[in-house]
Amino acid sequence: MTAFTRRNILKGALAAAGAAAVVPAAAAGGASTAHAARPSAVALVRNRLLLPSGIATGDVTANSGVLWSRASGSGRLVASLLAVDDGGSPLSGGRAFQRVLRGSVASEATDFTSKINAQHLPSGTRFALTMHFEDPEGNAGESAQGSFSTAPGANTNGLGAIGGGRASRGQSFVWSGDTAGQGWGINEGIGGMRGYAAMHATRPDFFIHSGDTIYADGPIAAQVTEPDGQVWRNLVTEEVSKVAETLNEFRGRHRYNLMDRNVRAMYAEVPVIAQWDDHETTNNWYPGEILTDARYTERSVDVLAARGRQAWQEYQPIADLSDGSTGFEPSRIYRKISRGPQLDIFCLDMRTFKDPNTDGKETHLTHILGQEQADWLIKEVSRSKATWKVISADLPLGLIVPDGPVNQESLANRDAGAPLGKELEIAGVLSAFKRNRVKNVVWLTADVHYCAAHHYSPQRAAFQDFDPFWEFVAGPINAGTFGPGQLDGTFGPEVAFFKAGAYANESPRSGESQYFGHVDLGEDDVFTVSLRNANGGVLWSKELYPER
Repeated sequence: MTAFTRRNILKGALAAAGAAAVVPAAAAGGASTAHAARPSAVALVRNRLLLPSGIATGDVTANSGVLWSRASGSGRLVASLLAVDDGGSPLSGGRAFQRVLRGSVASEATDFTSKINAQHLPSGTRFALTMHFEDPEGNAGESAQGSFSTAPGANTNGLGAIGGGRASRGQSFVWSGDTAGQGWGINEGIGGMRGYAAMHATRPDFFIHSGDTIYADGPIAAQVTEPDGQVWRNLVTEEVSKVAETLNEFRGRHRYNLMDRNVRAMYAEVPVIAQWDDHETTNNWYPGEILTDARYTERSVDVLAARGRQAWQEYQPIADLSDGSTGFEPSRIYRKISRGPQLDIFCLDMRTFKDPNTDGKETHLTHILGQEQADWLIKEVSRSKATWKVISADLPLGLIVPDGPVNQESLANRDAGAPLGKELEIAGVLSAFKRNRVKNVVWLTADVHYCAAHHYSPQRAAFQDFDPFWEFVAGPINAGTFGPGQLDGTFGPEVAFFKAGAYANESPRSGESQYFGHVDLGEDDVFTVSLRNANGGVLWSKELYPER
């Protein structure tokens, strides 16, 4: 992704927009003197709709994307798209492209969030993006600028790529998870959530947030004393002071993370592919669970999950309706994001359809994906024509994650023998990939609060009906660091690399124990993956060459 700054985006357009914002103030009420005009101008500035959570884009494909923002009050979202070159100048002639899109009216029903599902965009094209809300009288509010690029590849609307010389192939992305966990929130004294700035600095084409986008079950205090005596000082709000139970408390967790300037800056320029995991609701949850945690007055996980899911979907730049571009539906989070002929992303939901956490020794199949999702995954990955198939999972496949002294949160069951319980479902998926001769599958995840590279091989496994594959783990991006975990040998994993914190629940202060992954997919289709820390340091890397 070529360096691209806001300074040279739409210079003329922004100047015009600024002039337009001033005109109504002077004209209001027909005042003819500076003294008479001044109160109207002040009133306009005071009452105009603001963008308290910034702007974001998400699920961007070769010809579509979701545009998101939140208003300070009721109003309609308006977005302007302009095709630009890598220097930020508008394209001209046959390459020119400009469009104004209007979204739904933001109201209290969505916590004043709104989305636009932009479709029929030219592929391989960079867009300068301006977004604002109009109040019910049609007055334009505060505007914000950003950018995004559609994926390389053929375009269904016939326009083709107009990106001013952008390569027809080649893209990069980052992934991580675990934001504002274990009480480590926004510490403005150290620059806020600096891991997001490190990811942003790589100029990726998109970001996969692999889950735990918030920690609804982790209160954030104003101060935390670290083991070495340093005092961590959090920005705090009322909604993060306790476990989230009401819809407003869940929404407040998302609002909180978007108070961080690093998050807002990155989301304005880097499209997000968002997943959810457990902490969007509560730790290690599964459907039907009844909590015994004394912090909760609402003990039904199903009730909490419904509220948590509504807030998550309101605040993530993810389509609200199934429109054929992503396959997303209101009742379904798992989906495919096509990034052109090189790359398909398959986002999983390993929470909604999960059976209860047990010791995992059931001889019958139990679910972590659910039958419908497992069938979908097999079908869509097998029919994919993309060179690389990235499966973005909520949980690692072979790592043991306990839920109490006996039960497992993970699908791995602390038994290196033949698949049992939830392992049987994954065994069926892996076996189907082999049977259907699927090539170039890579699994990415976060969740376990350290980074690692795992290679799975039937030669080391108790279950052998699958082809070898890699799994890469990266996180947290702003939470406590833990690990490493213990591997279960059922699918033959081997640790090629890992890096964990110096002690359990190490804070994000140094940045050395916060992690993200980076993938550079070159025009030659070489998949170069690296694991990095929140200071931008490369800890480990590997080149994967595609099988043809």
